[in-house]
Amino acid sequence: MLLRFLAFGLLRTVISTWYLGVEQSSATRLVTRNAISLVFPLPLSYKEKIRQIEGVKNVSYGTWFGGIYIDEKHFFANYAVEPSTYLEIYPEIVIPDDEKEIFFHNRKAAVAGRILVEKYGWNIGDIITLKGTIYPGKWDFVLQGVYTGRDENVDETAFIFHWAYLNETLKQTAPGRADKVGWYMIEITNPDLAADVSLRIDKSFKNSLAETLTETEKSFMLSFIAMTEAIVIAIQLVSFVIIFIIMAVVANTMSMTARERIGEYAIFKTLGFGGLHISGLIFGESLFITMLGATLGIVLTFPAAKIFSKALSIYFPVFNVTPDTIYMDIGVSFLVAFVAAVFPTWRAIQIRIADGLRRIG
Repeated sequence: MLLRFLAFGLLRTVISTWYLGVEQSSATRLVTRNAISLVFPLPLSYKEKIRQIEGVKNVSYGTWFGGIYIDEKHFFANYAVEPSTYLEIYPEIVIPDDEKEIFFHNRKAAVAGRILVEKYGWNIGDIITLKGTIYPGKWDFVLQGVYTGRDENVDETAFIFHWAYLNETLKQTAPGRADKVGWYMIEITNPDLAADVSLRIDKSFKNSLAETLTETEKSFMLSFIAMTEAIVIAIQLVSFVIIFIIMAVVANTMSMTARERIGEYAIFKTLGFGGLHISGLIFGESLFITMLGATLGIVLTFPAAKIFSKALSIYFPVFNVTPDTIYMDIGVSFLVAFVAAVFPTWRAIQIRIADGLRRIG
């Protein structure tokens, strides 16, 4: 019972983590990308045109770098951004003021999340070398800052550096790829204007060589989840199967217990106890069994989640047990207790006193 509730809690935590980016998305942020696909870039010149659109408060841009540290086993998210506007739009990324100033003024500087820094034992001033995949070559960065999340669910495993450094290098090595960005991050003045601003942006670049698709940050994150929808559905189905297994085990236990105690229930009836009292005994026992398993399972979910997070930190940089998962565990335990006790209760109430007493001895 304990292990089943533990497995259920971990699976629901995986699902909630999968949707973490969606839940953390801001209603005041939009993302503009190439209408064909995210892999196709957009011209840098779009920035000023977007900034002039009514309802736009701030604009930043970024490019997925996809560099590898040491080897493929040590992969972590790394991308180039325009630092000042990026940090203005994403206030949940917190960097000490002194480190931030150095980061702003050194184009080869980079900042990394706290968890990433602790994992590799980096220190401020270290040279971090990434092997480019999308942008070939070896790229050296100076670690000048360590960021933390304002909220506990902020990813602290990313590596961020100057887009200008990437662009300057491309101008020398691959001029045709210079002055292009992967996507634009847009802060709007009012969440209610999201649809209108998105339409205005996309209309501004209609019939251009690089048409755009603008959507809310939430929709943008959901598009990534849609690519792995089959995996999410599979995990959800397994979690539901676990519920049915728990229900079957408790139902079998309660049926056996009720069958062995038919004589006792008959004696209770002779003493004047009605169906309500007998129902309370059976339902109470069923609830005690399930709640005991659920409580132990919930308690063990937290250390298990920490072990799981350390083992799979590349795929799940944030793996926290949410209150919703705990509430779901509790709700499932009540549901299982009720369903498992229905048939034994009905049988105990319906049996006649004489038939029950025959089973004694």
